[in-house]
Amino acid sequence: MDKLKAMSTFVAIVDQGSLSAAAEKLDRSPAAIVRTLANLEQHLGVRLLNRSTRRIALTDEGSEYLQNCRRILLDVQAAEFQLDSRRADPAGKLSITAPVMFGRLHLAPLLNQWLKQNPTMSAELTLLDRVVDVIEEGFDLALRIGHLADSSLVARTIGSTPYVLCASPALIEQRGQPTHPEQLSDWPTVCFSPSGEVWQFQVEGKVWEQRINPVVSANQIDTGLAAARDGLGICRVLGYQAQQDLERGTLVPILTEYSAPALPVQFVFPHSRLLSPRVRQFLDAVAGPLQERLQDGTAGFSRLA
Repeated sequence: MDKLKAMSTFVAIVDQGSLSAAAEKLDRSPAAIVRTLANLEQHLGVRLLNRSTRRIALTDEGSEYLQNCRRILLDVQAAEFQLDSRRADPAGKLSITAPVMFGRLHLAPLLNQWLKQNPTMSAELTLLDRVVDVIEEGFDLALRIGHLADSSLVARTIGSTPYVLCASPALIEQRGQPTHPEQLSDWPTVCFSPSGEVWQFQVEGKVWEQRINPVVSANQIDTGLAAARDGLGICRVLGYQAQQDLERGTLVPILTEYSAPALPVQFVFPHSRLLSPRVRQFLDAVAGPLQERLQDGTAGFSRLA
C-alpha cells in the first residue's frame, strides 16, 4: 500500500466532507476512494471514520491520525520544495488571480515579462472582480485590494491605492464644484453596482456615509468611467482605475479633502512555510515594480488634486 497516497486520500475525504467529493477532487473513482480507505483502516487496525449515507464523522482514532497525516504531508511537501529551490531556474505552472482592471493594467505586463525571462514556466492568470477562495479554487496567489478578512491566508502588502471622486470637465463647468459630500444627493452619479449606493468619506476625522442616486449603475469599472467621461455624473473609483483619465484630463478629481482611507494592495497565499520557489521568485520579481507603479499613481493623483 502506498502510505502517502492513502494519507492524502484520507485527508481529502475529511476536507471535502464526503467520499464522492474527495473522488472528484482527486480525479479518482468513488470505488477507488472506498478501497483506499478500507485498506488503510485494515492496515491500521482501527476505524477512522463513521460513515452513513449522508455524512461522515471522525472517530477519536481518526482525529488523532488526521493531525499526524497533515504534519507528515506538510513535511514531505517542505522537503520537496527545499530540493526544488536548488534549481537554477523555476519550473512549473503558476496560477494567479487578480481584479480585472488592475490585472490588465499592471500585473499582466509584469507576468509576461517574467515568463519571457523564465521560459520553463507557464502561467494561468484569471481576472475576476470578486474575492476568490484561494484554497478551494486552487490558486497559488491572489492579488487583493482591501483589508484581509481570512486570517488563514498569508499576506504580502505591496502598497495602497486611494479612493478618487471624479467627473468630466464639462460637468464641472456646467454645475460647478461640490464642496461637501452631502451635496452629492443633488448631483448625478455613476455607480459601480457591486459597491452599492452608499459612498464613504472622511469628514472631520469621522466616517461620513452619503447615499447617492445613480444615473448609471455598471458592473464593470470601464463602463462606469466611460459614463463619467461622457458627463453623465460623478464616479467614485480607486486611484489606479482613474489614473489614465486624470493624467489625460478627461476626468478631474473633486472633494479630495474628504477622501476615504486608502486600501492596501497585497498578494495573499495559503501558507508561507510551503511557498514554492517558483511562487517566491515571482513575488520577489514583481513586488518592487508594482510598488513603484502604485507610488507613481498616488503621486500623480496628488499633483492633479
